[in-house]
Amino acid sequence: MRDTCRYGAEVRDLCAAAVAPGVTTGEIDEIAKAYCKKHSLKASFLGYAGFPGNLCVSINDEVIHGIPSYDRVIKPGDLVKTDIGVFKNGFNSDSSRTVALCVTDPEVLRLVETTKACLAAGIAAACPGAHTGDIGAAIEKVALDAGFGVVRDWIGHGVGRTVHEKPDVPNYGKPGKGTILKPGMTLAIEPMITMTKKGEKTLVLDDNWTVVTRDRSLSAHFEHTVAITDDGCEILTLPADYP
Repeated sequence: MRDTCRYGAEVRDLCAAAVAPGVTTGEIDEIAKAYCKKHSLKASFLGYAGFPGNLCVSINDEVIHGIPSYDRVIKPGDLVKTDIGVFKNGFNSDSSRTVALCVTDPEVLRLVETTKACLAAGIAAACPGAHTGDIGAAIEKVALDAGFGVVRDWIGHGVGRTVHEKPDVPNYGKPGKGTILKPGMTLAIEPMITMTKKGEKTLVLDDNWTVVTRDRSLSAHFEHTVAITDDGCEILTLPADYP
């Protein structure tokens, strides 16, 4: 898991760095494809339940599962979410970043920073003997205290030999409830936070993949794959240059 997550973090950050005005989401998909070929990886999402892209690129009110396309041009002011998993030697990684491209609206920037803080809070709550409800409660508190919404239709999950495994890891919950965390578990913790409370409700577009907020409010998404260890929680998808 450490090995595949190292690759997953690198390609995630390469794709996020490619986000620029005039770039298409299809071009970002090509970056992911080329990286996987170079390092003998499989893009975990490609072909998963029929998904046609090497990664998900979701913009603005799109929460997750956006399909890359050469017809989709990224513009200044967009919130661009790059979500990618890679598969190597029998194990999967899963991680995501949100890029606020040329965004100046302080409220939108606060949404992005709050979502980062939600991820940090969820990770801090993940330790041996804790429950998945502790993770969700920590994420939910940060988001609601900031006045934002928490997507409830889509959640984090276990990840390892397959893309999605048990246990479920909701971004909401009650402390002491849910699955007990044990050393050796590997989880994808991924808060999806919305600008409005009404944005907590989502719908799937006609492409049968792209998830958007029902009120079309903005959303942000950050995700790490983590491992529960004897000593606490290890983030497996940190950038290689992380201190």
